[in-house]
This record gives sequence, structure tokens and C-alpha cells, in this order.
Amino acid sequence: MNHRSIASARRALERGMSLVEVMIVVVIIGLIASGAALGVFPKLKQAQVDTTKTSARTIRQAAESWRGAHAADECPTPKQLIEEKQLDTASKISDAWDQPFKILCEDDETFVTSGGPDKKEGTADDIKIPEPQK
Repeated sequence: MNHRSIASARRALERGMSLVEVMIVVVIIGLIASGAALGVFPKLKQAQVDTTKTSARTIRQAAESWRGAHAADECPTPKQLIEEKQLDTASKISDAWDQPFKILCEDDETFVTSGGPDKKEGTADDIKIPEPQK
């Protein structure tokens, strides 16, 4: 190699990356990130549903204990369960979407409900504990 081609190669290395090369790297990183997001979001939604169901079961258990100690035709609120020490003050009384749980009392059954991910009652994604028999 002659002196001139060595100097030319050295200048090319010192120049850095071109805008096109940077754009290619950004596009590749974006594709990887979007692929990862497609795998993570369904898992996040399922984790929110599972967490909501667990919290609802805890509230239901406390509400049933409360109903056993009070008149059978009364139904407590989640806030009332905390005030009367049936639930720990650190208990979550709202679902994963920050909507308050509702307690419904019918005869000998106690239900805890959440509007689910869409936050609307009466839709297919509602969460009800105990779950309806199919």
C-alpha cells in the first residue's frame, strides 16, 4: 500500500458515520423495540387482570366476614371494610385501572366487581368474583 491510500483510509475512519448510516441504525433499533413491545403488552394486560382478580378475592373474603358479623341484608363498601379493620389499610380497593371495586350482596352471595380494562360496567371484559358459572 502506498502512503496516499493509507492516508485516505485514515481520513475515512476519522470522519465518523454518515447520516444514512445513523438512520439505518435508528430504524433497526425501532424494529427491535416494536417487536419487543408486541410481546410485552399482552402480558401486561393479563397481569393487570390477574392482579385485579386477586384484589377482588381479598375484598370478597373480607366482605363475607363483615356480613357474617352484621345484618344479612346489609352490604359493606370497600372503604367501610378498611375503616372497620376487616381489610388492612394497605389493601388495594381499586382495580388495576384505578376504578373502585363495587361490592354487591344478594341473599347468601357476595360479589366483587370491576369494569375491567375498558372501565365500563356491563361489557365483556368485566371482572366479577366469584366468576359466573358457564
